[in-house]
Amino acid sequence: MNLKTLDSVQREKMERLVTGQVHLARLATTDPATLQPHVVPVWFHWDGESVWVSSYCSTRKIRELEKNPRCAVVVDTEVDGAISGVLFEGSAELIREPLELVYSQSTEIYTRYLGAEGVLAAEPQEWIHSPENLVIRLAPERIVVW
Repeated sequence: MNLKTLDSVQREKMERLVTGQVHLARLATTDPATLQPHVVPVWFHWDGESVWVSSYCSTRKIRELEKNPRCAVVVDTEVDGAISGVLFEGSAELIREPLELVYSQSTEIYTRYLGAEGVLAAEPQEWIHSPENLVIRLAPERIVVW
């Protein structure tokens, strides 16, 4: 399924998971040489069409996405013994510029986790404006909601 083929119940459940209570996502990439999967927890932002993740250029996930943009992002949670989640799959786009887009999407991500005041602190501002910073955009080709 993709965004257009989700029914209203699935869409509502997905939106609650990715925009409601703050949850970590996990980003899965693969080393194309060894086929070894790599899964890391990440902070993210959902804009209604894409999952956005801020990262540094020097990380393993970025090196792997440069060679193989196919990836997956999962957000899941447990409430009262029931597990709910959403899986996004597709090809990631690595965005280094325009810098205004990198800064604005990074700010959205960090604000989600740190709040409007917390994102103004020195450390997240340093991350956002670092020359190493870029954003990953995943416009999912496939979505699974449970």
